[in-house]
Amino acid sequence: MANTSSTLMTEGSIWKRIITFAVPLFWGNLFQQLYNTADSMIVGNFLGDAALAAVSSSGSLIFLMVGFFNGIAIGSGVVIARHFGARDISGLQKSIHTTTAFGLICGCVLTVVGVFAAPQILVLMGTPEAVLPNSIIYFRIYFSGSLAFVMYNFFVGILQSVGDSRHPLIYLVISSVVNIVLDLVLIGVFHYGVGAAALATVISQFISAFLCLFQLLGSPEEFRLSIREIRLDRNMLRQIVSNGFPAGFQNSIISVANVFVQANINQFGQMAVAGCGAYSKIQGFGFLPITCFSMALTTFISQNLGAKQYDRARKGSVFGIVCTIAAAELIGVFVYFSAPLLLSAFNDTAEVIAYGTSQAHTETFFFFLLAFSHCMAGILRGAGRSTVPMIVMLVFWCVVRISYITVVIHFIPSIKVVFWAYPLTWSLSSLVFLIYYLKSDWIHGLEK
Repeated sequence: MANTSSTLMTEGSIWKRIITFAVPLFWGNLFQQLYNTADSMIVGNFLGDAALAAVSSSGSLIFLMVGFFNGIAIGSGVVIARHFGARDISGLQKSIHTTTAFGLICGCVLTVVGVFAAPQILVLMGTPEAVLPNSIIYFRIYFSGSLAFVMYNFFVGILQSVGDSRHPLIYLVISSVVNIVLDLVLIGVFHYGVGAAALATVISQFISAFLCLFQLLGSPEEFRLSIREIRLDRNMLRQIVSNGFPAGFQNSIISVANVFVQANINQFGQMAVAGCGAYSKIQGFGFLPITCFSMALTTFISQNLGAKQYDRARKGSVFGIVCTIAAAELIGVFVYFSAPLLLSAFNDTAEVIAYGTSQAHTETFFFFLLAFSHCMAGILRGAGRSTVPMIVMLVFWCVVRISYITVVIHFIPSIKVVFWAYPLTWSLSSLVFLIYYLKSDWIHGLEK
């Protein structure tokens, strides 16, 4: 396996391996955030407040639908990384081809559900009537490309699990440029409406999915994808689902809570929806170090526990947590002080900027708590204990968050009540994760 030594995370300097893997993830997530933000900026500036609100109101619902399958992709990545770290070629091949076959099934299911369920779910969310028609158009076109979104995430999961975070970055940059160019042409030049923004995203995602596919078809033999070998292996599928279902269920449950939060924001009108939607795009940049390090830690822990390098896994987890917390908090402080200027790039309406700034000033100083919770979730998934973060986030990020908003907003009908739901639940989940990390024997989970 000489060709794969450079992608193994079971040898060499711990901090260099994690940083080398995380940096391309950071740039990849940055470009992904850029082209998501480009949709909102171009829509907001060329099509106005109502169109921006339509795109913004679809965000939580999109993550609800996509989040479950992304969780399954994370679970498959843990299984693949474990076999890769253990140098089990037969298991590695079975896990890669089972992942691809399952991804194709998931993509088809999501297409049908997303396209046909859009109007009903958006109505249940209480989407403002002025926004609803454009939201339905955006949502349905977006989910007509579900196969591309799902397969891209599954393919990236395979590549990252064997230590390759560079090629996904390259392909994401290409698709980001395509997306922005199509947005400018279809919306800025031809004024086609919000549906064009969704169409641009779908086309760019198909491009990145095909590029990942071609990379896997030409990869080193031990983890090369062969079209003829794509099939479901029952035992491997059980491993993938057992690792991925908790992460997928967690994503979906959190998304349900976020949909509930969005429904409460919707009650404050179109300006609130547009302002909070614009802030969510800016907040996405604050999540970048959190996302890249938590993903890097999942792969690092999976490979090293597969190779029975327990002390190395423990040291890597500490390094990743410290780096993530520091980076996330620095970004949070920056967003706090520059929020009005950043928000004005999306829309120059004073009321829109005021809502977005209020949310930024409530949440950004607490990014370190969000970072710690996500890092712990990534570490525990890599250790094969994905049910722990599922339970913690189900309790605090869903049940507690919804209960808090439902009760408090009845007595204090202010949008700030909704904003405070995030720092409060981040605090509670971080406390529980810290206790679990210090008191449990999570590091030897796979050995047992």
